[in-house]
Amino acid sequence: MSGPLHGLKVVDFSRVLAGPLCARTLQDLGAEVVKIEPPRSDVSRFSAPVAPNGVSGYYAQQNAGKRNISIDLNVSGARDIALQLCDGADILIENFRPGTLAAFGLDYQTLAERNPGLVYISISGYGQSGPWRSRMAYAPTVQAEAGFTHHSLRHFGENLDTPQTDALSHADVYAGLQGVIAALAAIRQREQTGRGQHVDIAMAATIMSINERAHVDLNDLDLGDEPAILGATDGSFFVGPGGEEFVSAISLVGTITFRFFMAAMRRPDLASDPRFATATARRANIGELKHAVQAWIWSFADMAALDAQFDEAKIAIGEIRSLSDVAASEWAAHWEATHEVPDRDGGTFRLPGRPWHFSDAELAPPGEPALQGEHNAEVLEGLGYRADQIDQLAASGALVGNFASMLISKVLGREARPERPSTPTD
Repeated sequence: MSGPLHGLKVVDFSRVLAGPLCARTLQDLGAEVVKIEPPRSDVSRFSAPVAPNGVSGYYAQQNAGKRNISIDLNVSGARDIALQLCDGADILIENFRPGTLAAFGLDYQTLAERNPGLVYISISGYGQSGPWRSRMAYAPTVQAEAGFTHHSLRHFGENLDTPQTDALSHADVYAGLQGVIAALAAIRQREQTGRGQHVDIAMAATIMSINERAHVDLNDLDLGDEPAILGATDGSFFVGPGGEEFVSAISLVGTITFRFFMAAMRRPDLASDPRFATATARRANIGELKHAVQAWIWSFADMAALDAQFDEAKIAIGEIRSLSDVAASEWAAHWEATHEVPDRDGGTFRLPGRPWHFSDAELAPPGEPALQGEHNAEVLEGLGYRADQIDQLAASGALVGNFASMLISKVLGREARPERPSTPTD
């Protein structure tokens, strides 16, 4: 057995997160990915903690297993390399500012004339056309522009000394996953039409589409003090019998969900208490209500007994764990929720595993993160280049070596430990 996408060839022009995650996910599913890295490298190689060889944990998480070539498209000969790779590709992924690849003659129209079956995935902040197409776009700024940050501040802002945004790059991650979905849909359509196509993915539109509360704001609905039935920001935090911190998935304030807590506590009398009789009253007296629930929680001998009582009342709870804690759990061992890849300096990176298990497909191990330009010779040999031609391209600067390592070593004042590439190039 092999991965479901075995046989698909992907050219990855992208950098940092959205595009690399898209390409990495396709690779995890069995596709073959060649990453084309610019001369000054993917900036994620400089993510802390910085490694002298240019292989940071951040870079490894999104790029392990991809073959890597580094070319300078401003130098004669480099564009021909890119064109030949695209000629044999099924999918191309890029997340530059709109128009960047077109300046090098690597736009969809040009490539599609040479390879009509190519599926060309463009991920940008606001799309390839329109009034905002040329704006810089990073996850925090796109999330602010697309309602995500406003939604968070509306729930949390009053509890913060200063406004803060979410720590994770949701716009990048979701846009990358939407890129995977779109790529697979376009490949499926190609089976029927024989033609590829250009898919334009906007991070801002993605953030709007994954907002499950969007219908409230878009339709100017006034919920008053009545929260949604399910909502992470309305769940309550409690302390278990043994000091465990945990959160419930439903609100104490909501009219429907409050009844779940009454059932769990065997306290139907709370409904007639004027402090808790309505959503408005419960919100006004939320401290007293939480105190009553917390006192009841501490009447249990352990979390197992408490969880059983909550489960009976259809209330899901989750203990607050660090990522290290969950990785050490029995569930993580059973699921194989983490795996290790080489750090290319004698150690390893522990990274998240795959989110799928297939009954009739076997996913290959993730492989190791490549050094910048590590597979220059290997990839070009596969395209039919002779050794002397490869040497000439390297001498001209069309092919680039490990610039990231050279720069980092200069800054840190030390060199990476030399390592022979795991894949021979001679």
